[in-house]
Amino acid sequence: MIVAFAGAQALAAELVLDVATMPRVAAIDPRFQSYNIEMVEVIGGRFWKPYAEARAGTKAGRLAPRSPIDLGDSRLRKLAAALAPAYLRVSGTSANSTFVANSDTPSATPPGGFNSVLTRQQWQSVVDFSRAVDAPIVTSFAISAGTRDAGGRWKATQAERLLAHTLAFGGHVAAAEFMNEPDLPAIGGAPNGYNAAAYARDFATFRSFMKRAAPDATILGPGTASTGADAAALFAATAHGIDAVSYHHYGALSARCGSDRTAEAALSDEWLARTGKTFAFYRTLRDRRAPGKPIWLTETAESACGGNRWAATFLDTFRYLDQLGRLAKAGVQVVMHNTLAASDYGLLDERTHLPRPDYWAALLWRRLMGMTVLDAGVAPHPGLHVYAHCARDMPDGVALLVINNDRKIERKLTLPAGALRYTLTSATPEDGTVQLNGHTLSLGTEDQIPPLAGEATAAGTITIAPATISFLIVANAGNANCR
Repeated sequence: MIVAFAGAQALAAELVLDVATMPRVAAIDPRFQSYNIEMVEVIGGRFWKPYAEARAGTKAGRLAPRSPIDLGDSRLRKLAAALAPAYLRVSGTSANSTFVANSDTPSATPPGGFNSVLTRQQWQSVVDFSRAVDAPIVTSFAISAGTRDAGGRWKATQAERLLAHTLAFGGHVAAAEFMNEPDLPAIGGAPNGYNAAAYARDFATFRSFMKRAAPDATILGPGTASTGADAAALFAATAHGIDAVSYHHYGALSARCGSDRTAEAALSDEWLARTGKTFAFYRTLRDRRAPGKPIWLTETAESACGGNRWAATFLDTFRYLDQLGRLAKAGVQVVMHNTLAASDYGLLDERTHLPRPDYWAALLWRRLMGMTVLDAGVAPHPGLHVYAHCARDMPDGVALLVINNDRKIERKLTLPAGALRYTLTSATPEDGTVQLNGHTLSLGTEDQIPPLAGEATAAGTITIAPATISFLIVANAGNANCR
């Protein structure tokens, strides 16, 4: 037995983890943990307005104008590079109707059939950033009226120009979706009446173009955000032509878009499980229509429409890390967080680029969790989630992620060997600060990332306090899967 329960009551039970016998269940992409910078950030425009910009006592508006993101910012680059290797996805709703200019100073007014303009210089900044932080580009292309012939058929002219710019600047498009969220055509710039049949026709043109122009790029699809009949129809229309399945997941809308969710539910088992339900929908479609194809989650965050107020706090770190652990165990290859640095769900503050709690969690995952996924053997247990990987850069090491999402009950587990412990806590989870082993995490002088040191923990019983997250690294675990 990998796990044994001791004690009379399940809630007080002690878990005994045998790290040497945990079986291998999956392997993830080295760039598993990735992120989005939305096209609207690159070109400037209207995006989800941070709650902090709303006047006291007033309801935050949905959207606010923003200038193009400074992708040359040294802090942004340093913090993104610390998450490498990763993928950088540049897409979003605005990408569906953005005109790719062939100069650095085009007209600010987009041509007919487009809503915005991407300059050569702006795309060069994306390529330069991508290269500087070891994050190859994943993107999608414009599909609006300006890309179509008189019969309404999509033409690859704009896509070809974007790929040509990328190559000219020394960049690489590692993967591409045809368009962003084809299950939301009305808000995504698609022609009136756009349906699965039209999408299938256009996707065939897109696939033929990509195989000619960028044969080494992974073709992703369908990139849908729903779990209903429309998403299933779009999947069926493209399943034969994709290299990997892509989908989006948001467990809910944010308050900007009418949600009445509260922070009290942020740690609930039901909330954490929602990502698994969406994955199960796409896995079923994959197994039926594209068996064996990898699955990528190319857009996800606390909630759609920029995230709720607690998306920037430690409360969301439970969702962030549980989602990574849950989906890695299920075999998802890549998970792209939306966004790196925009609105309330960004890993970094959009004004200062200072790290939020989810960033520190991402950095710990990057440093500690390896590519080989193990089964920790812990049965579903309300309030306690345990995931296991081979440790990163530590042959024969095992890394455990232990999430106690119960706000009141402490848990206990027993390890047969000593471990290094990295425990994330927050005395006031709603204020945006987080502590590692009792020390508040923040950047040092000249934006130096502080040491993220573990505390030596002896073999035996370990107490996991309520509302905490711990990484436990067992060296010389004796697990044959990790050698």
